[in-house]
Amino acid sequence: MTSVSHTHPLVFTFGILGNLVSFMVFIAPVPTFYRIVKKKSSEGFHSLPYVVGLFSAMLWIYYAMVKTNVTLLITINSFGCIAETIYVAIYFTYATKKARMKTLGLVLLLNFGVFGLILFVTQILCQGTKRTEVIGWICMAFSISVFVAPLSIMGRVIRTKSVEFMPFNLSLALTVSAVMWFLYGLLLKDVYVAVPNISGMILGVLQMILYGIYRNSKSNNVATEKELPTVVKVDQEQPTKVNCEVYPVNISSLDSENGEGKDAKNLEDSQINSQV
Repeated sequence: MTSVSHTHPLVFTFGILGNLVSFMVFIAPVPTFYRIVKKKSSEGFHSLPYVVGLFSAMLWIYYAMVKTNVTLLITINSFGCIAETIYVAIYFTYATKKARMKTLGLVLLLNFGVFGLILFVTQILCQGTKRTEVIGWICMAFSISVFVAPLSIMGRVIRTKSVEFMPFNLSLALTVSAVMWFLYGLLLKDVYVAVPNISGMILGVLQMILYGIYRNSKSNNVATEKELPTVVKVDQEQPTKVNCEVYPVNISSLDSENGEGKDAKNLEDSQINSQV
């Protein structure tokens, strides 16, 4: 198959559609951050997915600027940079001091250190098409690794028989996005854009299949739920007299809310960032 011009109607169409779908994926975390701002607390969420998303967008902008004639990659990833920067800034504002230091360390390491190193090496040691190839390989390898990361969500779905943290709409949007960018890269014969999105399409389809299998299943957490202890209320005036009121304490639900629930939500957010 011969490549077509970046101005070809099909290339432009798939690029615009990819921009539209990716735009919706980028704004998907807005409810999460609205909740963080409203409660003035990061609530145990992690900043890693958003720092990684920012790094990914920076890489693709650099690749598109070096290659040229892939303006539609620049437009969506420029928006991605803005969105992810806002998310990181909000997180940094409302996170605990420990979480802030961790986030600052991640930003300095990944977005300044690693990206700066890539920029320096490719500018000094690579020239012409070789520079484009090296940056392309870096982008492709990183995108594939990010696409594969949400496999842990699929494992959780199989283990718990619950699709709570793998919403169908998100899986569908990511699959459609991968299809659009795959076709965009295919028509341009750009393997660095097309190949990572093959992984995205396959994983997206598998997620939707899992959703179809487990969407009506009850979570197996019910089967493993711990027996609820009771808290006995003691009469303050007569310590020897025990009040008959008892209060069940649902430990498993608290653990789910504060532990696995947050981890799964962070995995879901990492899935949002697994796109070109």
